[in-house]
Amino acid sequence: MLLRRKVPRRSVRVAIIGAGFGGIAAAIKLRQRTGATFTIFEQSPDIGGTWYDNRYPGCEVDIPSHAYSFSFYKYDWPRTHARQPELLRYAQDVVDHFGLRPHLRLNTKVTDVTWDDEHHHYTVRTSAGDVETFDVVISALGLLNVPNYPDWPGLDEFRGEKFHTARWRHDVDLEGKRVAVVGTGSTAVQVVPGIADTVGSLLVFQREPGWIEPKHERDFTPRERWIYKHVPGAQWLHRGYLFWTSIVRFKGYDANSAMQETMRRRCLEFIRSTVRDPATREAVTPDYPWGCKRPVVASTFYPTLNLPHVELVPYPVTSVTEKGLIDSRGVHHDIDVLIMSTGFQPTKFLSSLQVRGISGRSIHDAWAERASAFLGITVAGFPNFFILYGPNTNGGFSIIAQLERQAEVAARAVRQLEMGAAYVDTSELAQKRWVTWIDDQIARKANAMEAGCRNYYHAPNGANITQWPGAHLKYLMATKLLAPLGIRPVRVPHPSPEPVQV
Repeated sequence: MLLRRKVPRRSVRVAIIGAGFGGIAAAIKLRQRTGATFTIFEQSPDIGGTWYDNRYPGCEVDIPSHAYSFSFYKYDWPRTHARQPELLRYAQDVVDHFGLRPHLRLNTKVTDVTWDDEHHHYTVRTSAGDVETFDVVISALGLLNVPNYPDWPGLDEFRGEKFHTARWRHDVDLEGKRVAVVGTGSTAVQVVPGIADTVGSLLVFQREPGWIEPKHERDFTPRERWIYKHVPGAQWLHRGYLFWTSIVRFKGYDANSAMQETMRRRCLEFIRSTVRDPATREAVTPDYPWGCKRPVVASTFYPTLNLPHVELVPYPVTSVTEKGLIDSRGVHHDIDVLIMSTGFQPTKFLSSLQVRGISGRSIHDAWAERASAFLGITVAGFPNFFILYGPNTNGGFSIIAQLERQAEVAARAVRQLEMGAAYVDTSELAQKRWVTWIDDQIARKANAMEAGCRNYYHAPNGANITQWPGAHLKYLMATKLLAPLGIRPVRVPHPSPEPVQV
C-alpha cells in the first residue's frame, strides 16, 4: 500500500539568503520535502560562498572530501581533501544536478527582513531597492565570511601592497618580493607553503602557536576512485568510518582524557620530526591543552619553515610603518607586501542583515548580551525565520552535515505551514534551556575560557557562542528529537463569516 503525502492547504514562498553550501542545502531539502517555491539571493556574482570568496594559493578544505560533502549526492572526488577549485566545481555540479539555477538571484544583497504581525509574512529588501514578501526567510550567510582587519597604528601609511587572505589580490606579483604573512591559523598554514616558492623572502608572524597535526592529503588512486564510484555503498561506508573516527577524536577535547594526551603526543611528534631548528621547534609548541583553539590540520607548513628564505617571527605585530612592520619587541621588519591572515568576525552573527521580528524587535537587540538560538537555528519572537550556521553550531566534524540537519529543521517547519499553520515560532523556555545546556557542555571542554584559552569563540561577555560541544551524531539526535518540542506551529482561527442581512 502506497502512502501519499498530504496535499498542502496553502502555498509557501521562501527566501534563502546566501548561495553557499548552506543555501544550497536549504533549497534541496525544500524541494525534496515540501512544495514550497523559493528564491536564493546571493550578493556575489556566482555561487559557492566561502569557496567563491577564498581563492588564496594553497586553499583547500581540512576535512576529508567524503565527509565534507552532501549525504544525498555521491560524488567522484579526485583527492582525499578537495582544493578550492574542486569545491567550487562541486557546488556548481550540485546546483545543476538539482536544477537550482532558475531560483538564483545573483549580485543581489538582502539588507533587511521585517515580520508583518498582521499578515504573517516577511518583507524582504535588497540593496538595489527591491521589496518582496515571503512567508519564510532562511539565512545562510555563514560564519567565517566577514574578514577581520587589524587595527594596527600606521596600517594606512604602509606604501607596499596589502590585503587580507579572504580578499586575495591575484594582480599583486609576489615574484622575488619581501613578503610578510601575519597569522598562523588554518588559512596561513596553507598560504605560507603556497607562496614560498615564489617570494624572495617570507616572514611569518605568529602571535601564539597552534596545535598542528598532519593532514595526510593525497590524490585518490584510480583504483580507489573506481571503487568509490562503482561499488554500491563503498563511498557511504568510508563516509561512515570518517564520522566514527571523528567521534573518537572528539574525546580529546576533554582536557583530562587519555585522548587529550594522545593528540598532544601526535602533534609534538609531528613538530619533532619536521622542524629542524630547535628555537623554531620551541616557538611553535603550544603551552595550552589540545583543542583549546581550533586544531590546525596541515602537512606542509612545518617543512616550509625549514627553507632558508622563510623565517618565523614568534611575536605579534604592534604597528606598521611606511616600509614594514614592528613587532612586540620593537624590532622593525622591512617588507614589500603585507598579507593579513587575521581571521574573521565569527561572533557577529548576521552583521550584514537587519532582521525584525514580532512588534518590530531587532534580532541584534535580542542578542544585546549574547547571540543565541534554539538548536542554533531559531530565535523566540522571530517567526518563520531560520539561521543556518547559527550560534553554537560550528564544529561537529563536517559543517556540511550540520547544515543538512539545520535545513531539515527549516523544511519541516515549512511543511507545517503548508498544512495550515499561520506561522511557527520558538518557545522562549526551550531556547533558554538549550543555551543553559550548551554552556554546561562547553564548560567541560578544553576550549572553555576557564582553561585560559584565547580563541575566536567567545562574545565580549565571555560566553562561547560559536562552537558545537560534540560530534555530529549528538547534533543529529538533537535536531531530530528536540525540534518538534521547541519550534511550534501557531494556528490563528479564521473569523466567522458576517451574517447575511435579509
